[in-house]
Amino acid sequence: MKRPLISYYGDDFTGSTDVMEALASNGVETVLFLEVPDRDLLLRFASARALGLAGTSRSETPDWMDMHLRKAFEWLRTLDAELCHYKVCSTFDSSPHVGNIGRAVEIGRSVFGAETVPLIVGAPQIRRYTAFGELFAAYQGVNYRIDRHPVMSRHPVTPMDEANLLMHLARQTKLSSALVDIVSLRGTPEAAKTDVLLVDVLDETTQDAAGALLWNELRAASRFVCGSSGVEYALIPAWRIAGLVGGKPDFAAAGPVDRIAVVSGSVSPTTERQIRHALVNGFEGITLDPLALSGDNRGSAIAMAVEAGLQVLDGGRSVILYTALGPSADRGGELDSSIGARHRLGQALGHIQSELVSCAGLSRVVVAGGDTSSHALGEMGISALTLKMPLPQTPGSPLCIAHGGPVEGLEIALKGGQVGGDDYFSMIRSGGA
Repeated sequence: MKRPLISYYGDDFTGSTDVMEALASNGVETVLFLEVPDRDLLLRFASARALGLAGTSRSETPDWMDMHLRKAFEWLRTLDAELCHYKVCSTFDSSPHVGNIGRAVEIGRSVFGAETVPLIVGAPQIRRYTAFGELFAAYQGVNYRIDRHPVMSRHPVTPMDEANLLMHLARQTKLSSALVDIVSLRGTPEAAKTDVLLVDVLDETTQDAAGALLWNELRAASRFVCGSSGVEYALIPAWRIAGLVGGKPDFAAAGPVDRIAVVSGSVSPTTERQIRHALVNGFEGITLDPLALSGDNRGSAIAMAVEAGLQVLDGGRSVILYTALGPSADRGGELDSSIGARHRLGQALGHIQSELVSCAGLSRVVVAGGDTSSHALGEMGISALTLKMPLPQTPGSPLCIAHGGPVEGLEIALKGGQVGGDDYFSMIRSGGA
């Protein structure tokens, strides 16, 4: 295998495909593994210049990270990539107890022997911006400071009440930090000696400067970097200048399919609008009880959901099975009263989707919800994903090809809660048109 340009760990599955889209759509052959691959599977993708490992750390505790994330980083280190990226959500939502980014950085510094860990979160391609250390994100065409964002400031698990990313990170770690701001980037930026170095990205100019700083200077002191897919978007121009990446490849249109199945564990208002749009555009909806799907008798609830879904599919219609229709239907408080219930819910949705694919002979499906996707795909027998087709109108949630087991060749899209226009599910059914 050639030495990879980059390896990465995604803190959830939707974020992991976001990175894959950023890389592959810009000519960097990329494979995303769902667990550490054996030698045969790794060699199957020997030509890849970027290798990812999809994870669940966004919804896990620091103790979980100490055990599992360290092992993942140790495997990634064996790939000897030029850089290793711990990919976090572009909204940076996290807390000391769930999805602790500070703890992940501590582990990464230890495994990779990094002096300074660069942190890049801004990514204009997906409407995320950092200016003077503060994070801004778009919602329905309007940009909000993250602590005033209509959705992320009220996230049911990790609400963002602090827009200054280094202050937010200081709640999670005692590592020192510093900032290279947008003014410095437009001149001659200097990298401070610190444990974590946040680099602003506001626009194309600052993004290019951030990528050049990371590749040409910071990489010498640290091959471990943290951030959103903004890391990859920043690196692409630097790689092109260095002659490491060519032009953008052409992707054949996926084309329409007659029916798809969607399973959703998202409570986002964005997903709510997408579900409502789908229900008046040829989809039939099935409401699922998240408590039943995560409880002791979840086997019968899963079987009932599969039966109901197959009835719709056998009638030639697309189906969307959802556990909530927006924030008003969120039952997260009840789920959290049972240890591991959210994980079991995601696994149940994966089991339902797997049965629908097998019994109805589906060729294309969607899993909605970042945490849902992380736990659902493990139930579907998928070993790896590659990019089928980027979706320029909804960057961050591409159409992928599944590899492994009975779902080999299945086309699948993993949609984060905040991603996509109202017609997202209809667009996936039509193949991006």
